[in-house]
Amino acid sequence: MRAMVQDVYGTPDVLRLDEMARPVPGPGEVLLRVRAAGVDMGVWHLVAGMPLAIRAAGFGLRAPKQRVPGMDVAGRVEAVGPDVTRLRPGDEVYGTCTGSFAEYACAKEDELAPRPSRLTPEQAAVVTISGSTALQAVRAGRLRPGGRVLVIGASGGVGTYAVQLAKALGAAHVTGVCSAGKADLVRSLGADEVLDYAREDPTDGARRYDLVLDIAGNHPLRRLRRVLAPGGTLVMVGGETDGRWLGGYQRALGALVLSPFIRHRVRVLASNPKPEDLRALGELIESGSLTPAVDRTYPLAEVPDAVRRLKSGRVRGKIAISV
Repeated sequence: MRAMVQDVYGTPDVLRLDEMARPVPGPGEVLLRVRAAGVDMGVWHLVAGMPLAIRAAGFGLRAPKQRVPGMDVAGRVEAVGPDVTRLRPGDEVYGTCTGSFAEYACAKEDELAPRPSRLTPEQAAVVTISGSTALQAVRAGRLRPGGRVLVIGASGGVGTYAVQLAKALGAAHVTGVCSAGKADLVRSLGADEVLDYAREDPTDGARRYDLVLDIAGNHPLRRLRRVLAPGGTLVMVGGETDGRWLGGYQRALGALVLSPFIRHRVRVLASNPKPEDLRALGELIESGSLTPAVDRTYPLAEVPDAVRRLKSGRVRGKIAISV
């Protein structure tokens, strides 16, 4: 089978298309014929091996343990391993796996769900990681019906889902923060108001929100707190800087240290897709309340170009890989 592989950490140039043996599903696993895969910032971090903390977290100190990148996936079940009870060959599914940038990949049965009928494989392949992160962030914020929500980073992979989910789960008013060139996308997703971060400071204190979702941002905690309503919640999702060791996560760690001593609730969230979240996202998709925003689709051979575009910051929503 064809697969995009890497043997060292580095720029997207370290990725190359190669021939590999087709994997064999183990207990509780299925073999997927991959139809499409998703690209998120986690892919870039694992290709680059940056920040260095991720290497120490078990992904390989000197070289990647997993040669084939990619986690988000949509595909057809080709074969099932022992102890698989729910899925059968021919089923069209989506979810996560290990090594989705390939023609075939193995996935755990409980990390897959039937592909929503409303979605193409490319749309389904960009749902799980970003959609689950957004869902968990909104839930962590204890959003109540009628609440006001601020989404910083509203045009990115997680942000485009967060805007829609906040509205679907009862927010009365959602304000999205993005660049001027992406404002139309954020409005189309249901944002009631869009702020251009180049012209307006969303943390100036002129507005107050019950929930602030700071997605891969870099605003100081003190400025984020000033826009929270009494009893409001700040949820910090990731953080992107050029820091060699922690890559911006030190801001979130500092927030956790301070949170017991401040009057607002502060939560720090890391992506952790769960089967129940996948089912919830599927229901919202089928009801029409949630739609993936796909910026562009690349063929498997052009994964390096897809990763470069993602890192450039020009992406509106998500990038898909067609296999």
